[in-house]
Amino acid sequence: MEFVLLFSAIFLAYTNGANDNFKGVATLLGSRTLSYRQALVWATGTTLAGSLTAVFLSGELVRTFSGKGLVPDAVLAGPFLAAVGLGAATTVLLATLVGIPISTTHGLTGALVGAGLMAVWTDVRVELLESAFLLPLLVSPVLAIGVTSALYPMFRFLRARLNIEKETCICLDTDQEPVPLQALTLQNPALPVQIGTLGTCVDRYEGKMFGLAAQQVLDGLHFFSAGAVGFARGLNDTPKIVGLLAGAQLMDVEWGALMVGLVMALGGLLNARRVAETMSYGITEMNSGQGFTANLVTAMMVLGASRVGVPVSTTHVSCGSLFGLGLVTGEARWRTIGGIVLAWGITLPVAALLAGIAFFVLGG
Repeated sequence: MEFVLLFSAIFLAYTNGANDNFKGVATLLGSRTLSYRQALVWATGTTLAGSLTAVFLSGELVRTFSGKGLVPDAVLAGPFLAAVGLGAATTVLLATLVGIPISTTHGLTGALVGAGLMAVWTDVRVELLESAFLLPLLVSPVLAIGVTSALYPMFRFLRARLNIEKETCICLDTDQEPVPLQALTLQNPALPVQIGTLGTCVDRYEGKMFGLAAQQVLDGLHFFSAGAVGFARGLNDTPKIVGLLAGAQLMDVEWGALMVGLVMALGGLLNARRVAETMSYGITEMNSGQGFTANLVTAMMVLGASRVGVPVSTTHVSCGSLFGLGLVTGEARWRTIGGIVLAWGITLPVAALLAGIAFFVLGG
């Protein structure tokens, strides 16, 4: 059973990395600030740093996801925790294969319920589940939408006050008769016009901030904020998986965090592409300034939650920030957003069902 539990933790860490590692840097790819490979390397490094830091700052999350208090302690010695890991990991894997960003936290919560009900039908502390797990998961995306919707107009107003102008991109169909540049500047001769391919056709900012080019400053802030989200994700997600090992006293928190962090990094490097496409292009159009705003909100919320031991989902917060961004800019792609929200709704019951089946198969 110890081997099965270790396998389930490794399996969950891998699928978590594949589904989650790119979520912090999706705005870098979506705004065409970095290429996929560049963004993935940055995501992997910052997430691993967060995983290692989790050893010192996230003890409360380790205890929360160890199962202690949710079910009697005697149950933890059996196949309960292995079933939780397998149920959650399989759920995250299925979502990853179709490119849907879901919450590992949500998957673990459902798996704890399913395995708990199979183990001790009448002795699962549902009240603990509601206050410590479900409430943060429900509130966090709504809060992220609200904060982003309020913050981005403030940043846009500040940009205008600093006389930083957004350049407009004009793409020409090369199969048609070329348009003379003079026609583009006829009404405004001072209008700067640049020619480029569709791949390089991105919003840029013209002006100065702190004596530096505004675009350079913004790119730096955007890059840093994406790294902060990756760090926050590693800090928040690693102890949830380590909790499975710690609950069964199979591995020390320090070694568990190192193992989980490395496997999460591997999962992200090998299998992040489909979720990356959805997060970067499927939810909303964005430029670097908008991406910075979404990342800033995500990093602040997830880091704060990790510090106080609240199990929010990085997925819910980061997607909520992008939902809010699309709402404000009018660029939201509601079909994709609807599919993601639907997947969130079925994550818990699917994980519960799979964990219950795993508990039964393992001889619970």
